[in-house]
Amino acid sequence: MKKLGFGLMRLPVLNPDEAASVDIEQLKKMVDLFLERGFTYFDTAWMYNGFASENAAKEALVDRHPRDSFTLTTKLHAGFFDSSEDRDNLFHTQLEKTGAGFFDYYLLHDVEASSYPKFEKYDCFSWLQEKKRLGLVRHIGFSFHDTPELLDEVLTAHPEMEFVQLQLNYLDWESPWIQSRRNYEVCVKHGKPVIVMEPVKGGSLAKIPAEAEALFRAAEPEMSIPSWGIRFAASQPNVMVVLSGMSTLEQVEDNTAYMEDFKPLTDKELALCHKAADIINAQIAVPCTGCSYCTEGCPMHIAIPKYFSLYNEIMREDMEKKG
Repeated sequence: MKKLGFGLMRLPVLNPDEAASVDIEQLKKMVDLFLERGFTYFDTAWMYNGFASENAAKEALVDRHPRDSFTLTTKLHAGFFDSSEDRDNLFHTQLEKTGAGFFDYYLLHDVEASSYPKFEKYDCFSWLQEKKRLGLVRHIGFSFHDTPELLDEVLTAHPEMEFVQLQLNYLDWESPWIQSRRNYEVCVKHGKPVIVMEPVKGGSLAKIPAEAEALFRAAEPEMSIPSWGIRFAASQPNVMVVLSGMSTLEQVEDNTAYMEDFKPLTDKELALCHKAADIINAQIAVPCTGCSYCTEGCPMHIAIPKYFSLYNEIMREDMEKKG
């Protein structure tokens, strides 16, 4: 399997104010190009794109391509079930929404200190093993947003988990909050391959300070700025696949072009990424990936990531002017 995965989280939309208004015709072109270039991994989830991502996966992918030509992943989030019955109903609804018949990979979504007890309470780890035994899921794992200590605890308690999905990018590699490197090292210790989410940190590593951009341009003028984030993540030996939440055909064209015959970054290029991270971190006021999970839970429907992005941009411009 090639190391680039298609994250069906930030899909093209017909109405910018309605995440569920997925532009299916545009998505079909993106899916077709992705497959045409030899890539097969697609990642969706129950709540992505205003709860429309799994339906979009069916319409743009599953209904149009042979089932053995692609890999489909989805997830169970603790915020959407409060009983074993809820959990089972959600899973079967996901099978209906996607029309996939089975899931190649299935994750317990966003395991962290607040959700881990709930996954344990409803015996979700054993439940997932049973789904695998029945052939409804081929590979089982979980996504994770917390400390290396908790990750070690979860993997020690559940060695049956086959992989872990982590937020990993050059900006968060040494972050005291995200701790990408340390979490990655825990996975290596337990022999679990890593699927990478947020390699471009919600798009924030596509538009970086001029000083950091100049470093990359001088090293490889022909490579796009976002490519450095994806290639950094894919260069880690224990990484199985890197997800990119692509929202335009141009992004699919760019990502698949440099990942089609992927070559890991050299030590010199990796060092360049760390240097760029130092420059970027000095200008970021609020570290936000723009996943919008907070928006969906906000009773006032405040566009929180947009305000954070605007604030960071204002702070960055102010620092560049002063510099």
